[in-house]
Amino acid sequence: MNKPNRDTAGVIAPPPLIALATLALGLLLDWLLPAFVLTVLLPPTERIVIGIVLIAAGVALAIAGERAFRRIGTEVKPWKPSLKLATGGIYAWVRNPMYVGLALFVGGLGIALASDWTPVMLVPAALAMHFGVVKREERYLEGKFGDAFRAYMQAVPRYGWPL
Repeated sequence: MNKPNRDTAGVIAPPPLIALATLALGLLLDWLLPAFVLTVLLPPTERIVIGIVLIAAGVALAIAGERAFRRIGTEVKPWKPSLKLATGGIYAWVRNPMYVGLALFVGGLGIALASDWTPVMLVPAALAMHFGVVKREERYLEGKFGDAFRAYMQAVPRYGWPL
């Protein structure tokens, strides 16, 4: 009988799945309970421009994060073992660029599509990501990399802003 691999963070779900569920739930709620707030507040051109800027920023962050992981030879998927600690490139500025990128992407898509509920659904999604993915990864990485990860946590903000 195979023992489960304990060398993982034990995240609640793959982060892209959380983002997809957020978008799907937002669009479903738009259909069930339309609010039309974004449609009233922002003309279509402005909404699309803001959405595209957020989507592009999100994609750029996610790609930079993934490339940094691949460059040092560690696993991108958070449900697989981490082989090395990423601290260079985009990771010198933000500890979770792929997750921030996902949030920007989903928020931008919601704004571009005038989906009022999608940005609202980002709040519970962000909480799920924070407690179900990020905090679990931090415990795992601290246990695996010890002082090196603790020093990194002190030097680099979790989501790119010093809170």
